[in-house]
Amino acid sequence: MTKPAPRVLLISQDPVGEHMAGMGIRYTELARALAAHGRVTLAAVGEAGSVGGDRNAAGEASAGGVADAADAADAVQSVGFRPHAPGALAPHVAAADLVVCPPQWPVVSRWLRHSRARVVHDLYDPEALETLELFAGRGALVRRTMVALTLDRLDDALSTGHHFVCASEKQRDLWLGTIVARRLVDPARYDDDPALRDLVDVVPFGLPAEPPRRDPTQPSIRERFPALGDDDEIVLWNGGLWRWLDAPTAIRAVAALHARRPGLRLVFMGAGTGAAGRGAGEEARRVAGELGVLDSVVLFNDAWVPYAQRANWLLDATCAISTHRDHLETRFAFRTRLLDCFWAGLPVVCTEGDDLSVRVEREGLGATCAAGSPASAAAALERVLERGRAAHLPALAAAAAELTWPRVVAPLVRWLQDPGPPPRRLVRSVPLHRTPAHQARVVAYAVGRRALDRAQRRA
Repeated sequence: MTKPAPRVLLISQDPVGEHMAGMGIRYTELARALAAHGRVTLAAVGEAGSVGGDRNAAGEASAGGVADAADAADAVQSVGFRPHAPGALAPHVAAADLVVCPPQWPVVSRWLRHSRARVVHDLYDPEALETLELFAGRGALVRRTMVALTLDRLDDALSTGHHFVCASEKQRDLWLGTIVARRLVDPARYDDDPALRDLVDVVPFGLPAEPPRRDPTQPSIRERFPALGDDDEIVLWNGGLWRWLDAPTAIRAVAALHARRPGLRLVFMGAGTGAAGRGAGEEARRVAGELGVLDSVVLFNDAWVPYAQRANWLLDATCAISTHRDHLETRFAFRTRLLDCFWAGLPVVCTEGDDLSVRVEREGLGATCAAGSPASAAAALERVLERGRAAHLPALAAAAAELTWPRVVAPLVRWLQDPGPPPRRLVRSVPLHRTPAHQARVVAYAVGRRALDRAQRRA
């Protein structure tokens, strides 16, 4: 008898569907890539979203490029759940052979710890560092509590996971240092795996295997902003606006360069959500207004461009820009939207200091600039614009070819196809790993969650 295909459960803490942030994109594409190797269920916050093939204008599957890849992607089962009432996840956790997810809240973490599945915790987002920025400006107690809860989930993940993945070798160094500092590496584990590659491996963000194609039925930058001329040089900020990024530096750089290049325009493709996003968007508009370039040289799109429509925007642009401030979040971040630029052959100007910026500079994928320096950003933009998009295409195409989703998921496929039992976890007894304060927060979370759940049922 043929052995049934293994069951894979991916858990996204973001919604999936037409409009997606980074995690939703990552888990949608992981589901599509792993569907060729197992029976995949994608669970995401909110209603069940579509994870079928990402179709281009020709109607072909851009995730894999062949019919059977598209069919596999269409076969992915979608499940919606609520983060703090995650009952819909329970049967899928119980049935899974492999679970891939970021660090979880206590209820799901407990289910994972007692499941028969091989658990892979995805640490591509150094959430504790992001939380420090996300809650900057909030009350000290709120900020400390949110950081503590984030670290609690990381501690639980270190106790629950059999394997861990991250987005870059720099991130891998961060997590290996964390594991060593927590005294979680013993001689036996080291002797079995001296590089600890089976414990922590790299699964970066990936790219579709097929190049982007313009879709004439979908809007483009010039249709969204009719004032843009055919000869204008469009600098595209193709991510969201968040407080840990530095949109004002990009705006000041373009405003300064516009005097020498009157056809230069800066377009922000999407807006951030929540307080951090609104604040960053308001600051960006204020700076553009003070410089007299708002809605003329600097243009803001007020909504997210649907994921399946991003190709038109990328193909319309002359180059892309991503600037950030100098702090821990950006040092260990992996700016996922820059990969779309590689895919579309769009050269990049970005702040130096993170993993992708090193690659941009080393491989000629664009240019880098100093943090917080409009003059440096303007000079980098001018170098890229003078060289032209076509001159960057070979290097960008080579970089994109290394990062296709079917290639980057190789560690997950290796663990999925491993016929043996999962390796032992880093910590056998979770209570020994928890501090008293951590344990108190877990109890408080459980009590509060049940009280709110009862109140909701009564309402």
